[in-house]
Amino acid sequence: MKILKADAGMLTDFEVLDMLRSRGAKSDPMGCLGAVTSSECKVYDYLIKGAACNQTRESIEDFKKRCAEFKKVNEKHKFTRAEILNIINLRPSGHAQLYSIIPDLEKRFNISNGDGSEDGCLLVLEEFLNIIHEALPPPPEKIEDEEEEAADEEEADDAQAMVEN
Repeated sequence: MKILKADAGMLTDFEVLDMLRSRGAKSDPMGCLGAVTSSECKVYDYLIKGAACNQTRESIEDFKKRCAEFKKVNEKHKFTRAEILNIINLRPSGHAQLYSIIPDLEKRFNISNGDGSEDGCLLVLEEFLNIIHEALPPPPEKIEDEEEEAADEEEADDAQAMVEN
């Protein structure tokens, strides 16, 4: 492998996942023997369970364009490149997740200053969350959650059967 550009910038999880797919990585560690290293298979397994598995280049480019438009309209509410990258990688679905990604969100958006501008800033955050929801596909449902729900339903059915008898 030849390094063309030493520091080409930060990569999204989708770009790493796409590169691993092109090299032959699979979820089955035995299926990708020789094609990629075992650590690359582990990275692939991690990324395939996250938001990157549903993303496309087009959806990421659309999100970046919408972020640029958002910056133009809301000049005092800007996000850094690293924050945009984390938003793409984590795809927050609510305010709480956005708070964990963006440091000092309350100060930067004047959310808790009590000067009457709270509603406007919260509307700006809501608008940004709508951009995220429209441009980026939702992350996959957790398999563990589905298994837990199935187990809970089975237990409820068993309990119901015991009550009926």
